Amino acid sequence: MTKMKPEDIKIILATDCGSTTTKAILIEKRDGEYRLIVRGEAPTTVEAPFEDVTKGVLNAVGEVEELSGRKLIDETGQIIRPANGNVGTDVYISTSSAGGGLQMMVAGVVRTMTAESAERAALGAGAIVMDVIASNDKRLPHQQIERIRALRPDMILLSGGIDGGTTTHVVEIAELVSAADPKPRLGSGYKLPIIYAGNKEARGAITETLGDKVDLKIVDNLRPVLERENLGPAREEIHELFMEHVMAQAPGYRTLMEWADAPIMPTPGAVGLIIKTIADIENITAVGVDIGGATTDVFSVFRPEVNPEGVFNRTVSANLGMSYSISNVFAEATLPMVMRWVPFHMDERDLRNRVKNKMIRPTTIPQSMEELIFEQAIAKEALRLAFIQHKNFATVLKGVQQQRTIADAFEQTTSGATIVNMMTLDILVGSGGVLSHAPRRQQSALMLIDAFLPEGITRLAVDSIFMMPQLGVLTTVQPQAATEVFNKDCLIHLGTCVSPVGDVKKPGPVLDYKITLPDGKVESGQLEYGAMKLIKLGVDEKGFPAKAKAELEPLRGLDLGKGKGTKVITELSGGVAGIILDGRGRPFILPADDKIRVNKLREWMMELEIYPREALDRE
Repeated sequence: MTKMKPEDIKIILATDCGSTTTKAILIEKRDGEYRLIVRGEAPTTVEAPFEDVTKGVLNAVGEVEELSGRKLIDETGQIIRPANGNVGTDVYISTSSAGGGLQMMVAGVVRTMTAESAERAALGAGAIVMDVIASNDKRLPHQQIERIRALRPDMILLSGGIDGGTTTHVVEIAELVSAADPKPRLGSGYKLPIIYAGNKEARGAITETLGDKVDLKIVDNLRPVLERENLGPAREEIHELFMEHVMAQAPGYRTLMEWADAPIMPTPGAVGLIIKTIADIENITAVGVDIGGATTDVFSVFRPEVNPEGVFNRTVSANLGMSYSISNVFAEATLPMVMRWVPFHMDERDLRNRVKNKMIRPTTIPQSMEELIFEQAIAKEALRLAFIQHKNFATVLKGVQQQRTIADAFEQTTSGATIVNMMTLDILVGSGGVLSHAPRRQQSALMLIDAFLPEGITRLAVDSIFMMPQLGVLTTVQPQAATEVFNKDCLIHLGTCVSPVGDVKKPGPVLDYKITLPDGKVESGQLEYGAMKLIKLGVDEKGFPAKAKAELEPLRGLDLGKGKGTKVITELSGGVAGIILDGRGRPFILPADDKIRVNKLREWMMELEIYPREALDRE
């Protein structure tokens, strides 16, 4: 652990050990602000023939040395600390998802209550949740026992019951785990860690039931009362056990742990931490998405009335990705849903062959404009489906007795309603190859808009080089550095989407707008229903989004966040895509007629400069 005060830290070296590559970044404090200096990358070496993660780390750091001209590794292969002149670093930190990341099972009494709280705790800590066992999950006891035995997780989180309530059911779950006698995925010489975060009255019975077969850790109850979740202690224990057991068993990680100045974190947990930190510091709501080859992670921080300090949620859609899982996207979304985003006709057999080739050769990239358009159409569906799963999971606590008024009865509000409110969303951040490396940034913006359908006024951004994991763990050492680099070097600001909300039945104007650009030029007019309008507003000389003064008046009873028909006077942020006025309506429905749909897609894509005109001029 570093002993330096945060304000004394000038040079920071950070790595992220992924399943295929290890990335390294060097951050330096210059003229009073932290900035990214260089980045390096090398293949991960956790698997054979090397079986030592530190080799990949040293290779990536070696590239950073070469690019920066700063000596970071001494003759014995150690990272030099502290920094002195042009040698060494003040702090070294790391994250990891190599070797499959953190794989967990969770168990609880009621699937939609304590078991779901346990799942939220595990996901928020950066775990892949392999299965959820509950008393009411409709499986017979022997089926549950077989499942626990077969999965071989890194650890199990066990919960159930409110403090002072009945202990019978949670003890029965513990008896299932004991009967299964599960073995850990990594290492044969240690006991499987199990975290108990349930009714405190049952601790003695749980300890007696599980005996010395497992390494039992007891923390505060996840749901001490029905009305409140307490996920912090369980998440902290998950991180501790991740370091102590999972990391310690993986090849070379014990050495890496000795090098690091802060606990190594699972990569998704670190991404969630930077999004939560930024949302809390700036007092905003945020949604982040990371779309990979096999999975899509969605992170959110919303501030419902019941919890104005911000509720963090993360979901993993393990079957939705752009290479290994691309066939799953195609199967779950269906061909017509994917093809609705393509502005021309394609042969169905050819399409299915393209999908299979991508699954077989996951590292290939589109070789033609037609392939690119088709791949981005699949990405929109993968993102849309992952976000639906997230909204269904990010909910008000289920099982809570609520006082209901006459207004509630009419609105049909219930416990378990989603807390994801797109009208209050301040920023939407995309990450992952298909978003971060799109040939044109406007393509990333349209993928985010079409998949997430932001409402009202929403800023859009993408992570330039997937730096968020390193910045997440950096928040635990030097939050100022993490937030400054996140805003100045990590995020590429795409611009702002303005989307009036409300049901529109027929053509006509939906928005009066007057936008005064920094140079004094005024863009004004009416936005028609079904149209999109691009107003170019980039970044200033320091790379920050330029600002424009805007007067926006929704028409025909539509809403921009201040109430139906209420005029909004605000400041809009620019970016590499600009300000996008989206008059397609929320709810958004594509035209059913095939010819009209294709013409509309081309119209929107040409207006927003998504693809070259010649790519759209085909049947």
